[in-house]
Amino acid sequence: MAIESFNPYTGKVLRRFRAFSWVKTERILGQAHRAAATWRESSFVERRRLMHRAAELLRARQDELARLMALEMGKPVADGRAEIQKCALTCDYYADHAEEFLRDEDIKTEARRSFIAYEPLGVVLAIMPWNFPFWQVIRFAAPALMAGNVGLLKHASNVPQCALALESIFHDAGFPPATFRTLLIGSDLVEKLLQDDRVKAATLTGSEEAGSKVAATAGAQIKKTVLELGGSDAFVVLADADLELAAKTAAQARMVNSGQSCIAAKRFIVDKSIVKPFISQLKTHLLALRTGDPLDEATQYGPLARPDLADELTKQVQDSVQAGARVELFGGQAKPGTALFRPMILANVKPGQPAYYEELFGPVAIIMEARDEADAVRLANDSRFGLGGSVWTRDAKRGEAVARRIESGAVFVNAMVKSSPEMPFGGVKKSGYGRELSYLGIREFVNQKSIWVAGEAPVAKKKVE
Repeated sequence: MAIESFNPYTGKVLRRFRAFSWVKTERILGQAHRAAATWRESSFVERRRLMHRAAELLRARQDELARLMALEMGKPVADGRAEIQKCALTCDYYADHAEEFLRDEDIKTEARRSFIAYEPLGVVLAIMPWNFPFWQVIRFAAPALMAGNVGLLKHASNVPQCALALESIFHDAGFPPATFRTLLIGSDLVEKLLQDDRVKAATLTGSEEAGSKVAATAGAQIKKTVLELGGSDAFVVLADADLELAAKTAAQARMVNSGQSCIAAKRFIVDKSIVKPFISQLKTHLLALRTGDPLDEATQYGPLARPDLADELTKQVQDSVQAGARVELFGGQAKPGTALFRPMILANVKPGQPAYYEELFGPVAIIMEARDEADAVRLANDSRFGLGGSVWTRDAKRGEAVARRIESGAVFVNAMVKSSPEMPFGGVKKSGYGRELSYLGIREFVNQKSIWVAGEAPVAKKKVE
């Protein structure tokens, strides 16, 4: 089996890699398992030094890594540099805070001392997607390594060069080689890895279908998983919102990574009193965005990562239109089999259409009219997904109250949804479970061990004859 690095802008194969055999994969797993026994004994001082060094290398190599993303999955280089800088920030964050997050936590009981200790699990398998090929990995790897775990990366098959570059970052930073390895394998070997007792836990960012399979296999082995799956984020615009700000941010939020982001705004739920001017302004902002060669600094959005992804999105749009959706902004593919997909706006989106229930992973903005605030909340929650969302209103207290009623892992008031190292990231419903980032993220893959220490045992008195 060959793993291909494919340029979606030129349509050309850049490199081919021979996929690892199970023999090679199992040998690397054995090395990782042995490394876990020693890495868990390393000090936070040592881990901190190496993780700060990884951050330095990320910043030093940001141009070449951004170029790699542009070539392998079509991300504009300016966005790629921003992604690498965010990765470096997160490495520094966990280097600085891991010891604090994993410090013994005293609990008051009748014991002389009782506390929670946070101890590493061992080998963690990460199954990662192509859309943010460095960021998705770093937000797992930085906390996992700082907690004393070791990582095995099974990256998406269309970004093998990014996957190998990640391995080089950690190795060049001085981490023992077996503590982080990239596995160039197909999905066929994931099940065997999950069934191996040496793999202690798994994390997956990807589709609902992939998450379900990984969770089922890991569950059969009584093995911990964290899943970050799809999203169809609601962007709720109430009648009293700052319309100009909301519409401008809506365009940015829909076009994050050419619309290929789990937390890109996808469903724009707008009060009926302002829906027409909102669509008009959103259309203006979307049309102003520049596409082109991802290697060009002026490019604001590139192609989708693969032609088949654009074909699939086109079908979702066509099926929705046939079921009654109305096109407010024409765009999409120029012809089948091409990766470039220009922004579109769909209105009159109703139940029964793919656009209503499915995640549209690309630059298609879905407009839903809400009668009032209560109806807006109802529409926001009428989704099997629950990853992110935002609320737009001039009344911050009202926005907070509405945010509490939306079923989602994160809701932003008058701001675009984003991830950051300080805040927990994850979803509810079919968007997955568990959390990445913040102190919650580093505690996902540790044994939260309760330790109870009683008082000194009384000395037995000697019996007098």
